[in-house]
Amino acid sequence: MTSKEIFEQIKKKRSFLCTGLDTDIGKLPECMLSEPDPVFSFNREIIDATVDYTVAYKPNLAFYESNGEKGWLSLKKTVAYIRDSYPDVFLIADAKRGDIGNTSEMYARTFFETLDFDAVTLSPYMGKDTVEPFLRFPGKWSVLLALTSNPSASDFQYMEDGNGNYLFEKVLETSKGWGSVDNTMYVVGATKAEMLAKIRTVVPDHFLLVPGIGAQGGSLEDVAKYGMNSMCGLLVNSSRAILYADKTEHFARAAASEAKKIQQAMNVILRK
Repeated sequence: MTSKEIFEQIKKKRSFLCTGLDTDIGKLPECMLSEPDPVFSFNREIIDATVDYTVAYKPNLAFYESNGEKGWLSLKKTVAYIRDSYPDVFLIADAKRGDIGNTSEMYARTFFETLDFDAVTLSPYMGKDTVEPFLRFPGKWSVLLALTSNPSASDFQYMEDGNGNYLFEKVLETSKGWGSVDNTMYVVGATKAEMLAKIRTVVPDHFLLVPGIGAQGGSLEDVAKYGMNSMCGLLVNSSRAILYADKTEHFARAAASEAKKIQQAMNVILRK
């Protein structure tokens, strides 16, 4: 999927929403716990309820790996369901991998061949050779951590060099030449929305994956104000606010309502 194809989906759905499938079995509605695979059954209902408002889904691998073999099976079934039912949806593995070249090659094969994701989140802080194996897969995307929304991001990402440039700016400047606007995007936390203007001076045309609206308190309006480009250039993620909007048997309906609310706000922004 190219950046233009992602943009076509954004225009079609009037949305740049990415729904995070951070499915915690400890937070599932009680009505789902009798299912043979509660995590997959929950995901399937969430996907069916929200797909009209969503251009991308982003399973967070930690929530599946923590359940061992059963978790991996839930993940595989979730990916297969999206591929079979909604093939135009962009699918991101939130894995945050980053290791030496031969290890990265195995990770790339895992996410792009075995699991058939479109994209995977990566830490670029070990350098180019840790990302290159992912960039060799045609039509697949590397989503590089640039500026994260966690409280301790300032420990390293805001370190300044002798010219007053932040470390995250150096990461952007160096890594933007590794791939292209059709296989590389960047993670920028919504709680750092005011920094998006600075980021856009370095990577004006790349897509940005922006977590942190909803439960983490980031502002959709600020993200759009500082981060949007002529092709939208944004995939804004919401996870908990959608997944756990309701804990009764009406959870899917509530998730749809929350996703629609975000989509409607995005539609207003896109019209502007």
